[in-house]
Amino acid sequence: MTMKKSNVLNVLWDYFLMTVGSVIFCMAWTSFVIPNGLASGGLTGFCTIIQYGTGIPVGITYPILNVLLLIMGFFILGKGFGMKTIYVIVLTSVLFDVLPMFPQLEVMMDEKLLVALVGAALESVGIGLVLLRGGSTGGTDIIAMMINKYWPVSPGRVYLITDLVIISSLLFVPGKGLVDMIYAYVMMFGFSFGVDYVLLGNKSSVQILVFSSKYEEIANHIIHNLDRGVTALQSVGWYSQKESKVLLIVARKQQLNGVINEIKNIDRNAFISVSTAMSVFGEGFEEVKTGLKLKKNNKEQITEG
Repeated sequence: MTMKKSNVLNVLWDYFLMTVGSVIFCMAWTSFVIPNGLASGGLTGFCTIIQYGTGIPVGITYPILNVLLLIMGFFILGKGFGMKTIYVIVLTSVLFDVLPMFPQLEVMMDEKLLVALVGAALESVGIGLVLLRGGSTGGTDIIAMMINKYWPVSPGRVYLITDLVIISSLLFVPGKGLVDMIYAYVMMFGFSFGVDYVLLGNKSSVQILVFSSKYEEIANHIIHNLDRGVTALQSVGWYSQKESKVLLIVARKQQLNGVINEIKNIDRNAFISVSTAMSVFGEGFEEVKTGLKLKKNNKEQITEG
């Protein structure tokens, strides 16, 4: 009974955060981007460009164009994804119709660059919240999640590529030109970095190299007290020709200060080099993602075995 109650609460929490994310996402467009005549990438951006060119509201084209991608996502990503995404698509479609009815929510700005940056920030937070709970606002979100399921490509990178094509179509809209396309690209790049930060910020990892004569004490302390793995690499100081060991530690970004403080408590003269790790796969970090074809081959081998 307790487990069932916990599962229900988790589901309700998922839908609550997806609702909040959907509202933030829609307000980015209806309060900032569209009232100021800007556009960007994604399916929403494409629908906005259609609205500028034909007058057909985003609230009409958005749900229609989402259907095909939704069907693909339903089969590839599972029923849970499909139900959550249907909810978000319906909610955002309603919001795109309802929010414009409240002109007091529209924020008009003379500085278009600021509009693009604010719109990108709000959109990345909104979509980030939705994706974190296993849903999607549809469109290129579905494409990003389908690709990310089988290949280690960040969602932001997928958005970047698809948006390049969509934004270029602005040149075919009467009254829009190169300046509008530049602002759209600014918003696109801002969103690309923003959504990666929201989705991957707490998963970012660092690689730490420690040069110290007390490497044994430091290694034992980190393993037993910080629960992090340590690799000792053989090294030679070229000037002194003295052999020693360099410690290699991989940790989450939020653990970095703690690790450095512990090292400095043992050896204040320790030399520490820190670099960002793009991806870390293995126990305690991320799963290795492979292509669909390779995954099928592995399943066949397991079945045969």
